[in-house]
Amino acid sequence: MTLAAEIDHNGTSPEKLLAPVLSSFWDQPESWTLDTYRRHEGYEGLRKALAMAPDDLIAYVKDSGLRGRGGAGFPTGMKWQFIPQGDGKPHYLVVNADESEPGTCKDIPLLFANPHSLIEGIVIACYAIRSSHAFIYLRGEVVPVLRRLHEAVREAYEAGYLGTNILGSGLDLELTVHAGAGAYICGEETALLDSLEGRRGQPRLRPPFPAVAGLYACPTVVNNVESIASVPAILNKGKDWFKSMGSEKSPGFTLYSLSGHVTSPGQYEAPLGITLRQLLDMSGGMRAGHRLKFWTPGGSSTPMFTEEHLDVPLDYEGVGAAGSMLGTKALQCFDETTCVVRAVTRWTEFYAHESCGKCTPCREGTYWLVQLLRDIEAGRGEMADLDKLNDIADNINGKSFCALGDGAASPIFSSLKYFREEYEQHITGKGCPFDPARSTAWADDKNTDGKNAHRGVNA
Repeated sequence: MTLAAEIDHNGTSPEKLLAPVLSSFWDQPESWTLDTYRRHEGYEGLRKALAMAPDDLIAYVKDSGLRGRGGAGFPTGMKWQFIPQGDGKPHYLVVNADESEPGTCKDIPLLFANPHSLIEGIVIACYAIRSSHAFIYLRGEVVPVLRRLHEAVREAYEAGYLGTNILGSGLDLELTVHAGAGAYICGEETALLDSLEGRRGQPRLRPPFPAVAGLYACPTVVNNVESIASVPAILNKGKDWFKSMGSEKSPGFTLYSLSGHVTSPGQYEAPLGITLRQLLDMSGGMRAGHRLKFWTPGGSSTPMFTEEHLDVPLDYEGVGAAGSMLGTKALQCFDETTCVVRAVTRWTEFYAHESCGKCTPCREGTYWLVQLLRDIEAGRGEMADLDKLNDIADNINGKSFCALGDGAASPIFSSLKYFREEYEQHITGKGCPFDPARSTAWADDKNTDGKNAHRGVNA
């Protein structure tokens, strides 16, 4: 499901506006083909970009205010501007399509339904940074998406949008699609570059940054799929059109991944600054008979929120001011039947499993977090374990080699902040109060069979 919403800056409820951008024709037959894309003004942005000087193009994207959609929100045009010119080295663009954050599901649907938006954005970006070779690093498990992307690249070559002398501009560009082997750490940009070079995916020490010494030790821009796919519309419809949406510091449209215990989960395309309350109003709210207990604004690696944060503007500044991060805009919503301890345990098990092991705080810290959480969940914990959890998370946060450690610590800190009493109930009650065998809270849950009512983060 896709929607766009027009936000009233006075904070009133959004007006439903069925005019999405990236997802405007996802529901049409064969939306992934070149013919369908061209019927919706596909590759018109590229033509306008090629009529500009590369430096002017970079300035135009920078002035639009487009910020990276992969998590950190770094200005896209500024990242392009960092690439040194006249250095005599090859320049590379690498698109990070290794979408692995638990709860995040925006880039893969985008590539499956509209891959040419990414390809057009790649050509525009490569023209801007003077690159003649681009790479898409795709999560290898999503084979249907891989096949569809390969076909879209073939169509683009055949139509003259890739290859030599693109649209008579003199631009030559080769595009390589690379399938990763399924490692969460390879979503970190420098680990991705190591993997792309054929080495074990582990984060690099910075500096030097990728803009100076990235892929094959050459200047490299690493951008998220949605960031690059948003560029063609900006060129085609104008930066002022783009800035008319969203907020002053977080302009434009974006994809929100709404999942969990909601009536209608899916992708909701809306201007930045919409609230979860407004998105839930559009999606039918929480499942019938249940209420929101906690949610993540940007995937499991961002500090969780509760009901009191329903009206937080979902842009980079609003979410940051409330104590979390917008991240990948993965809005995982959990109702009152979900055990917070169990959910955090499952997330932490994921981070422990995916830790590359390069640095001690993350490698050892995530392991011991899992041991403590499992004991607490099973009723074997002690009150002192809660302070120990907090202490271990503090020893990981800000002290690990990359952001995976910070992401693992976030659910610990935030869950102890908002749900410490629930942790204590596991300890004093010698087990999970949400366990169907110990509680009658599941009797009225009409959406489950009673046997598997409690499934933590997979519910």
